[in-house]
Amino acid sequence: MKAFGFLSFGHHAIGGQQGPDARQTLHDALAIAQAADEIGVNNASFRVHHFAPQASAPMPLLGAIAGSTRNIEVGTGVIDLRYENPLYLAEEAAALDLLADGRVALGVSRGSPEPADKGWEAFGYSGSEDNASDMARKKFEAFLAAIDGYGVAKAAPAEKQYPRMYRSGTPLPVFPHSPKLRKNIFWGSGTNASAQQAARDGVNLMSSTLVSEADGRSLGEVQAEQIAAYRAAWKDAGHDWTPRVSVSRSIFPIVTERDRQLFGPTATNEDQIGSLGEGRNVTFGRSYAAEPDVLIEQLRADPAIAAADTLLLTIPNQMGVDVNVSILQNFAEHVAPALGWQPNTEGKVTGYES
Repeated sequence: MKAFGFLSFGHHAIGGQQGPDARQTLHDALAIAQAADEIGVNNASFRVHHFAPQASAPMPLLGAIAGSTRNIEVGTGVIDLRYENPLYLAEEAAALDLLADGRVALGVSRGSPEPADKGWEAFGYSGSEDNASDMARKKFEAFLAAIDGYGVAKAAPAEKQYPRMYRSGTPLPVFPHSPKLRKNIFWGSGTNASAQQAARDGVNLMSSTLVSEADGRSLGEVQAEQIAAYRAAWKDAGHDWTPRVSVSRSIFPIVTERDRQLFGPTATNEDQIGSLGEGRNVTFGRSYAAEPDVLIEQLRADPAIAAADTLLLTIPNQMGVDVNVSILQNFAEHVAPALGWQPNTEGKVTGYES
């Protein structure tokens, strides 16, 4: 494990519920990321969900973080492509990458089940499958073509152009263009097949917080197999650079009595099998909460953490800035060094190209 970061779902309260509202949640996210940057944490990532009181449009927050920090990466885990205009997303992603000087780790994917029935249709998009995975795939291909600088439209006849810049019919790319952006894109994968496709596509791998297999193996065992399949497919594809692989876990180091009271009861001894409502069972990761020496041994025994280069801690953002910063500080001081962590002090994940 060369790097660690945090992954926030951005939960907020609505309708008189207790907890931080959307405004407070966004300001807390910014403050947590700024503190994490000072600690040397490598990555600040956010989930993207629609029609739910959680984080949704990520670019304003990522831009605010990038503009107020020096070294930390900003990212998503993941942007649901079913809801996106791929060319506009390419423009936004390139602009963010340029503003952040390459400090981007943008996760995209088909997305997960949600409250809305085909909610992407309300956003103006439609797919031929119930879960619109075919549409997400087409959008991903268009997104990759756009960030790679290929022409995605044709120039109008000269007399219709303003300003007149191109010969009629010239292929036109979207702008701005960030040449290194492709190496900062991750595909969020929950299966071996999608991981292998990500390798063929030439993007990094973000192994999901849950996996589609529910065969009795641990999340770490299933993900380790997925990572091995990804790297084998990457080698077969002949790409000329080394990709990154991230996994996510709920981890709470118990250093103080407050930590014990807050997180001790959340510890589980094994992963959970559950359903996402799509007619299939999935494997969810366990929650780790223990003293640092115990945590180190538990995490060393997780084959996916051993195989990945980046570990994202899923944080309880509703508990506010102080609690979440203490989780990151405790992990950085008492756990991460034993796992091979390299603090981020140079504006990129140590050992990898930006």
